[in-house]
Amino acid sequence: PGGFAGRPAQQPPLVIAAAVQLDQVYDVVEALGTAQANESVTLTAKLTDTVRRVNFEDGQFVEKGAVLIELTNQEEEAALAEARANLNDAQNQLRRLEDLSSRGLSAEQQRDIAKSRADATQAQLNRVVARLKDRVVTAPFAGVLGFRNVSQGTLVTPSTAITSIDDISVIKLDFTVPETVLGSMNPGAKVIAKSVSFPGREFEGVVRTIGSRVDPVTRAVTVRAHIPNQDSALRPGMLLTVDVVTSQHQALVIPEGAVFQVQNRAYVYRLDGLTARQQQIEVGSRHFGTVEVKSGLEEGDTIVIQGIVKLRDGVQVRLDEAAGAVSGRQKEQHGPPGSGVRG
Repeated sequence: PGGFAGRPAQQPPLVIAAAVQLDQVYDVVEALGTAQANESVTLTAKLTDTVRRVNFEDGQFVEKGAVLIELTNQEEEAALAEARANLNDAQNQLRRLEDLSSRGLSAEQQRDIAKSRADATQAQLNRVVARLKDRVVTAPFAGVLGFRNVSQGTLVTPSTAITSIDDISVIKLDFTVPETVLGSMNPGAKVIAKSVSFPGREFEGVVRTIGSRVDPVTRAVTVRAHIPNQDSALRPGMLLTVDVVTSQHQALVIPEGAVFQVQNRAYVYRLDGLTARQQQIEVGSRHFGTVEVKSGLEEGDTIVIQGIVKLRDGVQVRLDEAAGAVSGRQKEQHGPPGSGVRG
């Protein structure tokens, strides 16, 4: 008995508390989506011939109109030179006859014949130039090239895949949502996408198109969103998790760790001075570590957000000195999708 006389009294449990506050809660629909390029093309030649020159490397970014490969064209270049010579001769003849006709020294019929000949040689030159254009493969739009499948001397045909080109400045994200939420899907709705390749990073976009048909088997509809991708981080084919913001409203929001269950009811510890009182609440949506409180608490109530395992109804508590700092950080976490609370 004498050994117990000097033992200090047990101190109240140490907890961290925060005030309950109103904040914006964003209701979202979650889905999985597949990234697609804004534009994507497999490039081929228009005719059968051998490659004379390759002007690109694997994975290179090219501008629209850049010449990627040139096919053998010595015959066409010779025909081009011949057509240019014929056109120069016809135009010189036409100018001479026009000069003579203006002075009354040549018949109008001779000038008309010369003009027709000049027009015919111009058309012939245009045909040769068009055939030369068919012997080069150019980029139809600015984008990133895939792997090069041909080399100098390769015989290509219209079915030979030379390379691919993808415009990934904007990513098209296709995902499916249940028929039950179709009414809340609207073009222009904000989209937050995440990839396991970039932990902690969020990619924001907007819903662009709602599919016109519901799949009769899965009862789902396809939605397409557009996500800016200026740094080319996202690639076609990537699997992304998607949150579509469907609505927002004011609500009381508390950390999920402050809530505990007794049977099928939810409770928190509300502080009455330094006394912890067990308070039943009705919870709404949960998302990213937060809980919407529908009833049971009021704005300004102080609740225990850390240390609830040490508590029981009516026990006295001590407040941790870090409570203010934690409450401040908790408040900063509330906000629009991408940085805070979502329902």
